[in-house]
Amino acid sequence: MKKKILMVVSVLFGLVFINSGLNKFFNYMPMPEDIPEKMMKVMTAFTEIGWLMPLIAVAEIAGGLLFITNRYRALGAIIIFPVLTGILLTHILIAPSGLPIALVLVAIEIWVIIENREKYLQMIK
Repeated sequence: MKKKILMVVSVLFGLVFINSGLNKFFNYMPMPEDIPEKMMKVMTAFTEIGWLMPLIAVAEIAGGLLFITNRYRALGAIIIFPVLTGILLTHILIAPSGLPIALVLVAIEIWVIIENREKYLQMIK
C-alpha cells in the first residue's frame, strides 16, 4: 500500500514540476495579480539574465519526468532539490502565501529521498 501511495504522490509531484517547467517556455498560465512587488523584481531579474529561466525549466521538466518513474526517482529528486530549495526560500522570505504548498512539496521530496537513501549512500562511499 505504501508503494502505491508513493507512486501516486510521485506522479502528481512530477506533473507539477513538468507543468511549471513547460509554463516557463510557453507562458500558458497567467500570472496572479496579487504578486508582491519583491517577487516581481526577482522574476524580472531572472528573466533579464536570459539563461537562468530556461535552465530552471529544463531542470524542472527533466526532474519531473524522472520523478514519475520508479527506477529514476532518486535521480529526479536530486535534480529537483535545488529548485525546490529556491521555491521554499522564496516563499519563506518573499511570498509567504505559497508556503503551505511549498512545505507539502518539500515533505514529498524528503519522503522520496529517505525511501531511496540506499542509492545515495553509494555515491558517498
